[in-house]
Amino acid sequence: MSSVSNSPIRLKSFQFACDIVLYTKTLKNKKEYEIASQLLKSGTSIGANVREAQRGVSRKDFKNKLGIALKEADETLYWLELIDATIEKTPENLSANCDELIRILVAIIKNTK
Repeated sequence: MSSVSNSPIRLKSFQFACDIVLYTKTLKNKKEYEIASQLLKSGTSIGANVREAQRGVSRKDFKNKLGIALKEADETLYWLELIDATIEKTPENLSANCDELIRILVAIIKNTK
């Protein structure tokens, strides 16, 4: 695997997407289809945009794709907070891992010249 494939943000965002897929199955079993769908879309989009960014054609493209990943991560955190407030206690690791992804993405974007 190349260094791009082993980058921490790529690995963490992929694992996070896997965790989101599994958690949304739990929500769907509870018939919470709409919110599960929203969470699934935003939570898996983070890693997809990170992967796209790493294949960007320019630094501007790279930063733009990471900016989209950051927005998706923030949206995912919103859905997790909403689920926690209205449906059930969400797994602590999901919110913590999403927050970690946000911090990493902010740092990468700030440090990309």
